[in-house]
This record gives sequence, structure tokens and C-alpha cells, in this order.
Amino acid sequence: MSGSGFSAAFGKKLIQYVLVLAVALTINFALPRLAPGDPLEFFFGETTINELTPEQRQQVERELGLDRSLWQQYADFMTGVFRFDLGSSIKYGKPVTEVLADRLPWTFLLVAPSLVLSAVIGIAIGAYAAWSRGKRRDLLFLTGMLTIESIPGFWIGMLLIAVFSVSLGWFPSFGAVPIAFSGGGADYALAVLKHMTLPVMTITVATVGGNFLLTRSSMLDTLGQDYVLMAEAKGASKRSLIFNHALRNALLPVYTHITMSLGILVSGAVVVETVFSYPGVGRLLYESVIARDYPMMQGVFLIITLGVIAANLLADVTYPLFDPRARQRKQVEESP
Repeated sequence: MSGSGFSAAFGKKLIQYVLVLAVALTINFALPRLAPGDPLEFFFGETTINELTPEQRQQVERELGLDRSLWQQYADFMTGVFRFDLGSSIKYGKPVTEVLADRLPWTFLLVAPSLVLSAVIGIAIGAYAAWSRGKRRDLLFLTGMLTIESIPGFWIGMLLIAVFSVSLGWFPSFGAVPIAFSGGGADYALAVLKHMTLPVMTITVATVGGNFLLTRSSMLDTLGQDYVLMAEAKGASKRSLIFNHALRNALLPVYTHITMSLGILVSGAVVVETVFSYPGVGRLLYESVIARDYPMMQGVFLIITLGVIAANLLADVTYPLFDPRARQRKQVEESP
């Protein structure tokens, strides 16, 4: 693909995703306000808020920006997004961007290793099961992965806590660092590593089944292709058939799935972070929903939306780089 053709294709995709972002931002603004509950009830308590005079309530609403019409709040939200100003959190009393900046690294610390481990384990076992199709080991792996895929993530987390934290005492069951921890350097890194072990295991176990099933299905389809059968008839080794002929082509849909999982895992960490009281974006979203913290909910939804859109854009742009057939189709479409 020529440089101009690639730029044109990228420009078209970018325009599409900008429109998707505009729609998603509108939905992000509307969803918190459609949910039942009043943020002032959390702010003051149900008893205290009933004792406020109408003038006092109006003053508080004015300070929180809740006295304006929905259209004015929507305009403020949209302009604030492009100015990187998402307002102040009702619950925390700090700028939303500041709270998000504190929480995002902790979520990335969970998502990144979980994504790598889930991909490596799922691809390896899926490829091996496909090559052993119909045999006992294939049925064993398939049954096990289908069982794991059907188990809710929160149940996996609770089971890991019961075994490795309560029974064995190997890992802590909540938080990111010990309470009142004052160490630094290697001690701090070790404490963080121990606290993130069980959440990472939970996300990995909860997502490995999808990578396994997709890899196995794609491998079975690839192993039945004529070029693989021809290579096998010519006496190619088992290693060459799996890695040089089948797996390289079978990984294309798996790559797309993993790339798009980058955005999905951020939102999927809500349950896991809540179970482990882990101070990431997922836990922040749960706390914001409970508090009816509109600005914070909008900020977290924005991060999740941007993550999903960026992951899809990355998959769209990079997929032709790995698949010659996609490059050829784009060249035909862009040719005069």
C-alpha cells in the first residue's frame, strides 16, 4: 500500500471514530442522569438533606453545577472534554482528571500482565488442542476451557481468595499496598507485586478461555487448508506445520481479538477490582455509581470509551500490516 493510500484510509477511519466518540460522549453524559438517585443524598445523607431549606439546596446545587439545565450541563461537559477539564468530583472534592491520574496506573498494572498471560496461555493451549483434535487431550482442554469460560469473574476471584489468601496465606486479599506501609524501593515493589497477584490471576483465568476457543477454532480451519495439507504431504515436520504454516495464519483473528481486548479489559476490571478492593479505575467507577458522582462517572466512562475506540482503531490500522490479503484488497479499493 502506498503512503498516500495508507494516509487516506487512516483518515477515513479517524473520521468514523470521531463520530463514534461524539455519540459515545452524549451517551456517557446521559447515562448517569438516567440512573435513579440524587447525588445530594450521598453528599449530605438522606436525613440531613431533608432538613435543608430550599435556599440552601439551591446554593449547594449551584456550587456543584447541578442548578443548570441539562443542555447547559451537556455543553459544559463537551467543551470540558476538549479542554481536558472534566470538572470536580462530588465524592472526592478534587478534579476528576487528578483522581483518574491516580487510579489509571493501578488498572494498567493489572490489565497489561493479564492480557499477555491470557494471550500466551490461550494461544499455546489452543494451538496444541487443535493439532490434537479429536483426541483425549483435546476434549480435556476443550471441556476445561468451556467450564472456565462459564464461571463469573467475581466467583473466580472469591475462590482464589479462599484458597491462596485465607487457607494458605500466601497473598493478601485486598488493596494495592499494605495499610500504613512506609517502605520504599524493592520492599514497595514486592508488596505491590504480592497484592496484584490474585487480581491478575483472576483476570487471566476469566479471559483465557476466549483466547483458547478462538485460537483452536482458527487453527482447525487453517489446518484444513490446501497449502497445509500439501506441506504435510511433502513431509514437512510437525513443528514446521504448526508454526510456519498453520499458526502464523491462524493468529490473524486472534490478534484482532486481543487488540480489541485492550479497551474491553479496562471496563471488565470493575468486578475484579471491587472484589479485591483494588484502587483502580474499575473500583472508582463502582464508588462513583454508589455516590451518584456524575462528573466522576462521566470521566471513567470517557476513559473506557477512549480505550475501546483506540483499540478498535489500532486493530483496523495494523491488521493489513499482518495480513497480505487485506493489503491487496485495500490496494484494489484505492486504485483509480
